[in-house]
Amino acid sequence: MNFKSRLVWFGCAPLLGLAFSLQAAPVLKGPPSRALTDPKSLSSPVLEGAGPVPIADLFYVRSSLDAAWSQDSKTFIVSTNLTGRFNLWSVAAGGAFPTQLTQSDDRQMGIATSPDGKWVVFESDRGGAEIFDLYAVPASGGAVVNLTHSDDVSETGAVFSHDSRMIAFGHRMKTGASNNVAVMDLATHTVRVLTHETLPTMQWNAVAFTPDGRFVIANRTNVERTHGAVWRVEVATGAATPVLATGEAGLNTASDISPDGRWLALTTETAAGSLQAAVYDTTTQKLTLIKPDEWEQKAGRFSPDGHSLLMISNVDGRDVIYSYDPASGRSAVLPLPAGVNSDYYGKLPAFSPDGNRILFPHQSGNMPLDYWVLDRTSGKAAPVTRFALASVDPEKLPKTQIVHYRSADGTVISAFVWMPFNLSRNGHAPAVALPHGGPTGQTMDDFDRDAVALASRGYVVIAANPRGSTGYGRAFQEANRRDLGGGDLTDYVAGVKFLVDSGYVDARRVGITGVSYGGYMTMMAIAKTPEVWAAGVEICGITNWFSMYERGSPVLRQYQMGLLGDPVKDKAVYEASSPLTYLGQVKAPLLALAGANDIRVPPYEAEQVAAVLSKAGKTVDSKVYPGEGHGFFKRENQIDALERTVAWFDRYMGSDRGANK
Repeated sequence: MNFKSRLVWFGCAPLLGLAFSLQAAPVLKGPPSRALTDPKSLSSPVLEGAGPVPIADLFYVRSSLDAAWSQDSKTFIVSTNLTGRFNLWSVAAGGAFPTQLTQSDDRQMGIATSPDGKWVVFESDRGGAEIFDLYAVPASGGAVVNLTHSDDVSETGAVFSHDSRMIAFGHRMKTGASNNVAVMDLATHTVRVLTHETLPTMQWNAVAFTPDGRFVIANRTNVERTHGAVWRVEVATGAATPVLATGEAGLNTASDISPDGRWLALTTETAAGSLQAAVYDTTTQKLTLIKPDEWEQKAGRFSPDGHSLLMISNVDGRDVIYSYDPASGRSAVLPLPAGVNSDYYGKLPAFSPDGNRILFPHQSGNMPLDYWVLDRTSGKAAPVTRFALASVDPEKLPKTQIVHYRSADGTVISAFVWMPFNLSRNGHAPAVALPHGGPTGQTMDDFDRDAVALASRGYVVIAANPRGSTGYGRAFQEANRRDLGGGDLTDYVAGVKFLVDSGYVDARRVGITGVSYGGYMTMMAIAKTPEVWAAGVEICGITNWFSMYERGSPVLRQYQMGLLGDPVKDKAVYEASSPLTYLGQVKAPLLALAGANDIRVPPYEAEQVAAVLSKAGKTVDSKVYPGEGHGFFKRENQIDALERTVAWFDRYMGSDRGANK
């Protein structure tokens, strides 16, 4: 990617004469098409009495990691942090205070309920170290049983056989790169590993048992999820045969099998590089796209009678959910609220076992996550949980809006913007950019506590989806390979220019903060474009790709090589992509936060940047949280991290933030 762009901004006085050079990829064209947003169309809504949301309250708005229906269709099991720890609770589908099923200081998720209604299986690690064991608890409550007891193996993603006698799950050695499929006999707790992957780049994941229990449907994909096929693995022998090879452009993954075994629900990649939901008829061996469009899609779960399949269309970071009849080919949009109505793992939305209702998570930029139930007879959806505090009122929180702007090379970028209340268009407001993780990830219209905390305090917040993001086709997703912190950084910088051009934002008071790849991007931003940023807060971010390779987990090494190449052969790429190369140019104060048990981005990365900047006389501070891994899951640490982040921006971007002027 040799295209060089020079940005010169002339829009307002603070930017006169500002110029810098960055590498950027050629203009990316292709679906989906998006109309550009006039920055002057941004407006600050008026709300009398608007003020900052207490940071602690944002984390006493409970979160959830996972949920699944109970087999009686009267309740569902949810992983939520009502106590400040993510444990399992049973929630009545008609609404009532939940009943706690488990208690642990460590996070619990990966919920699977047995078809006979007796057991709930889940996964939990220790201190965020990502070596998971599988556990079981009686659905009616009782003693928790550790099913696997394995310090050297991580077991995740359990699915039950239809007779409730077995589970299939992911099995990864602590020192290995590949995830394999294993099965357990629940009567004896005997584990057999069925697949034995020899390529460190490939991963197996169990999807479902066939109705007769003889086979496990599994996906075999590379760690970057650019190539994959659907397989059928025989439970008795481990013999594996491909059911469906790779998609037209490299990727097929299954999400469910119909109750009669005829249909497979699939997400397939078209020749144009677009992910689309599909069904595969195993009797005719015909693949049918459900409802082709230009937005990224994924297939979901079948109804208990097999007559309906759920499909999610990701329309610029917001979900549109369809119900599809594979026999007739007809589909219909479900009447769900605007925002995000699916989970990360592809388990929700889901039909109740009796088929009468659909459970789904709902959240948006100003709406905290709650679980909702759609009644299929009445067509009405309503929330079942109430995770928020009264002080976190959606009507009094800044809403998100989707904007589209051109980057330095003309590429169209989508972003979410939170506009604070009661701002004057006088160029005095500070702003903060929120780069997402990944890089193969996407900012969705989620309830973002950082954004809400900052926007309610007068900061204009922008969260862009730069090149390298998912959701906009394969070409867009691949556009930052071997160019990390290059073209994608220009996309974030162009977002800052968009905000300044709105007339609200002071170009001298723009900060940046993110987690994981967002933390990496924070460091690249303040190091490569130091004149743009007034302060940065990086969380679990990569400082040096060489040390990341040396200290990172085996799986992440494979992912890293897919993005950057081999650290020896491609040394120049690693150097050009490492913040460490540019730290001498840093001007903005930096706060670095990390988890002591992080196996994805070891805390050495935060320690390294703090040491280098401190030695150079730069303004830097850091904190490593004990008992945390990649990201923070304990409420007291979540609160502390965000309080430190807001205080950092307040300190270095000025107390006169332009709010309520």
